[in-house]
Amino acid sequence: MLSMFFIGVAQDEAATDAAAEGPWKTGGMIGANFSQTYLSNWQGGGNNAINGTAIMGLFANYKKDAWTWDNTLDAAYGQTLIGEISTTNKFRKTDDRIEINSKLGHKTSVIHTYWAALATFRTQWDAGYDYGNVGSLLISDPFSPAYVLMGLGIDYKPSEAFSAYLSPATAKITIVDNARLSALGAYGVDPGETMRNEVGGYLKLAYSRNIVENVKLTTKADFFANYLVNFGNIDVNWETLIAMKINKFLSASLSTHLIYDDDIKIALDRNDDGVTDGSGPRVQFKEVFSLGLQYQF
Repeated sequence: MLSMFFIGVAQDEAATDAAAEGPWKTGGMIGANFSQTYLSNWQGGGNNAINGTAIMGLFANYKKDAWTWDNTLDAAYGQTLIGEISTTNKFRKTDDRIEINSKLGHKTSVIHTYWAALATFRTQWDAGYDYGNVGSLLISDPFSPAYVLMGLGIDYKPSEAFSAYLSPATAKITIVDNARLSALGAYGVDPGETMRNEVGGYLKLAYSRNIVENVKLTTKADFFANYLVNFGNIDVNWETLIAMKINKFLSASLSTHLIYDDDIKIALDRNDDGVTDGSGPRVQFKEVFSLGLQYQF
């Protein structure tokens, strides 16, 4: 196995301290890992495999007088191939996301509290498939789905590490641009429609800090409840990243992503006979662990 990992931090601590004197603070990380397995006459069994993943996280935050403006971009993309490539066996997607967040705030008379406007956009880079016994079934595509959230509310920021944003008036737009998925009514849109509009309450919690030396925890959780349809069903989107610097050259990271959305129906096999006999909402969970080389600049 050959494993390589690249991760960069846009600023070291000294540069960050210098930048703190101005209204803007910027930085981030980029990374990629690659692994390859080759077997020849291997009696223990197994398959040749190739896997690669690229990640990126950038931020640009502004703070001056009574105003704050926080912006983040998070993206990832990964593919894997198990066995030899052929017309029926090709690279398959393992990770795929784009998320942009922007939050504008103005101080209130209450300490650590801001009037805030927030906008979020989420989608993916590439098509996604369900690889079942009958072939590859398209289940997602760029802008299918895509999510846009826009809201007005209050942001509580007692420190640089933690924030809690609450909006009683948030618009959520679900976009399904793919004609086939739209016709099926995927992701909660009406069959044949490309958009679904919702209005509801929204809560976003975010926390980021070094929990011990060389170990940083970043986690954020979003909760949305539609006022007009099934108010008791709360959409959940929770992401966590633990980044560990082992030494000057070696690093590791563990990321998890949990999603629950009542409008996303998952195929079900209720009697475990290998045949899909229904669909319904389910908790979605993803975990990715990476270990490799590190480079800082």
